[in-house]
Amino acid sequence: PPNKCRIQKSCPENHFAFKIISGAANVVGPSICFNGMILMSSVKNNIGRGLNIALVNGTSGQLLKADTFDMYSG
Repeated sequence: PPNKCRIQKSCPENHFAFKIISGAANVVGPSICFNGMILMSSVKNNIGRGLNIALVNGTSGQLLKADTFDMYSG
């Protein structure tokens, strides 16, 4: 099967795969993938300019909260 989050290597047992893409201006939006599940992306319409952060339970891998912090507007 393909690796989770389209990373090149498989993760060892008891580890989570993740991939963070920062985006490119307003052309390509940022995205966060964790253990094969897209947590934040332009398709999910839950990203914004500034810092896009996803809080994940380190034991279960469950998404606890996702939010954006606009550092430009203060």
